[in-house]
Amino acid sequence: MRAQDVIPTYERVGQTWAKHRNRNLFEKKWLDRFLTAAPRSTGPVRVLDLGCGSGQPIATYLAERGASMTGVDAAATMTALYAKALPKADIVQTDMRGLALDHSFDAILAWDSFFHLSAEDQRPMFATFAAHAAPRAALMFTSGHMAGEAIGTVADEPIYHASLDPAEYRSLLEDAGFKVLYYTPEDPDCGQHTVWLAQYRP
Repeated sequence: MRAQDVIPTYERVGQTWAKHRNRNLFEKKWLDRFLTAAPRSTGPVRVLDLGCGSGQPIATYLAERGASMTGVDAAATMTALYAKALPKADIVQTDMRGLALDHSFDAILAWDSFFHLSAEDQRPMFATFAAHAAPRAALMFTSGHMAGEAIGTVADEPIYHASLDPAEYRSLLEDAGFKVLYYTPEDPDCGQHTVWLAQYRP
C-alpha cells in the first residue's frame, strides 16, 4: 500500500465505507470550534471541504448550521455520495494537490483526508490552503501525532497514512500565514484524532 493507492482504494470501497462510517458525530466539539473561528459576514460561512468523502456526518452537520459547502474529492465514488447527501453544495472532483479554485473561503477543512498524502505532498499543501483562505479563515485538519507512515484500514482494505513532525507542521503553518489556535494530539474525546485548528492571519 502506497500513497498513490489511496484514491483507487476509495473508488473501489467507498460505497461500503460510507455505509458503515460512524455517524455518532464524535467530532462535534471540533466542528463547533471550527465554525466559531471562521470570520462572520452577512452571508453564510463558506467552507472548502477537502477530501470531502461522502458528506456524512461532518459536511451535513456544517450545512445544517448554515454553512455553504464546497466539496473536493479525487474519487468519483465520493463526490457522487456527497452530491446525494448535500444537493445544494458545490462539488469539484479533483485531487486536492495543486487545487486552484478562483475564490477564497472562510473555512478550510481537511478532516481524515490530508493525512492520506505522502509527507512530500503534504508540505506544498500549506500554500494551497493559503491560496484559498479569506482573511482570518479557519483551517482545520487531522494528522498523526508524530512523523512517520502507517497503514490503516478502510472497509477492511489497507490504506496509507503519513504525518510530519508536529514542529514541522507548526513551521509550515506559520510560514503560510496561519496562527495555531488549538493543537490536540490523540484527543481522547475525539476518537484519538490528532487535530489542528489555525486561523489565516498573513
